[in-house]
Amino acid sequence: MRGPHNIWRLIRTGATFERTGAMGVFLDAVDAPRPLRMAARVLGWPFKWLGYEGDVTMPPATRALTALGPAYIKFGQVLSTRPDVVGDAMAVQLRVLQDKLPPFSVAEAKASVEMELGEPADKLFSTFSDPVAAASIAQVHRAEIAETGETVAVKVLRPGIERAFRKDIDAFYLAATLIEWLSPASRRLHPMDVITHFEGVVMGELDLRLESASASEYAANTADDVGFTLPSVKWDLSGRRVMTLGWADGVPMGDNDAIDAAGHDRIAISERVLQLFLKHALRDGFFHADMHQGNLKVAPNGDVIALDFGIMGHIDEYTRRVYAEILFGFIRRDYMRVAEVHFEAGYVPADRDVDEFARALRAVGEPIFGMDATRISMGRLLSYLFEVTERFGMETRTELILLQRTMVVVEGVARSLNPHMNIWKVAQPVVEDYIKTSIGPRAVARDLGKTAMVMARFGPRLPRLVEAALIRQAQPSQPEASRRWPGRLLWSGLGLALGVGATLLVAHFWHVG
Repeated sequence: MRGPHNIWRLIRTGATFERTGAMGVFLDAVDAPRPLRMAARVLGWPFKWLGYEGDVTMPPATRALTALGPAYIKFGQVLSTRPDVVGDAMAVQLRVLQDKLPPFSVAEAKASVEMELGEPADKLFSTFSDPVAAASIAQVHRAEIAETGETVAVKVLRPGIERAFRKDIDAFYLAATLIEWLSPASRRLHPMDVITHFEGVVMGELDLRLESASASEYAANTADDVGFTLPSVKWDLSGRRVMTLGWADGVPMGDNDAIDAAGHDRIAISERVLQLFLKHALRDGFFHADMHQGNLKVAPNGDVIALDFGIMGHIDEYTRRVYAEILFGFIRRDYMRVAEVHFEAGYVPADRDVDEFARALRAVGEPIFGMDATRISMGRLLSYLFEVTERFGMETRTELILLQRTMVVVEGVARSLNPHMNIWKVAQPVVEDYIKTSIGPRAVARDLGKTAMVMARFGPRLPRLVEAALIRQAQPSQPEASRRWPGRLLWSGLGLALGVGATLLVAHFWHVG
């Protein structure tokens, strides 16, 4: 569906941006070059009268996106996680976008349930309430399971939402293509990659089976976390367009008066929220990436309850270790070690000066450490760190931007509960514990064990691989490039044998110790 037929959608978008005053704001935010500014004005200004007026009480950017509908609201929310694309000021402004729309009827919701689950909603549920929350993609109903009487939350996708989003995403791709064509310099912002990332986020949210899977994985990872609760997935009542979870009773995290009235310790809850997020990011590499107050509750027993698993973040184990060591280095104010970690990980090109980089990192860390303890922010530290590393040639990594953005949100939640929180003091035990378990002798032994298990699967093939390498080695002259790899394979086989032996030796001494 991508192509010139989407031009009308772009004209309506440009007209709305012009009418609401958002065009200049966005162009300035991305530092758009002259050709792109001219094209945008030509596309929007003559058709200004066709644009949506929007809510005049809103700032221009959020006013335009809200007026244009669900896909644009969601796109703005995704852009709020990409300050590398829209700048810090615009990212902050976009975070206030409210993903709320008028609900669709209960009859339509029940029809979707029957179509997806194969039985009438009134047969599956003894009660099915009016919508208790309605957003751009789905809405939630409170219901009771007919068989058990258990109270649940039933999330149902909006009718026709897939097609509506598909049309707008196609227009976004056309816009990104035009931007790259009109302004080659804009390719540094990777417009097509931004739209691809957005499409991935949205398509994941449009299949509620994936959100159910995320909720299930998150629950399995955090089952032993004290003071943390997740609603359980009801797989037999869930599908692509319907998801059913256990109902979570609790006080909204943003209502301090209600939390106090319920007798909860806000200081303890604030520390738990931050430490849980760090544990999930570092220990599991799988974290809730939309952890604002609206998605958090405090249970009657004081547990933190997380809701809405449409946006989750993932960080691979190697990256987690690298960033744990970076954070630990900052906590200790060991800037040279932080610089060395960046070089060792290959994040910064080897031809850059490590001493100069360490000095730049000191310029990031010292002003933050010089602040009053209650103003220190790990999210701000990561933001400044990304700015410095980008100047030294490190490419932007989406998952780390998402981590930084979520950390800012979580810090905001924690400080709303306890304005005097010392972020470093609360975070340090979690980071230190991860360092102890993931970087050191135990981690080396564990990594060697995993390596041995992987290589053992190739064990039956090793003799033939080595034999083939020896035969090729004995054959008469071949081009140099083709002769190198058999010898490397032979040495790899010998290295494997030594590696397995070392693993067994380490495991033996570890067991004896």
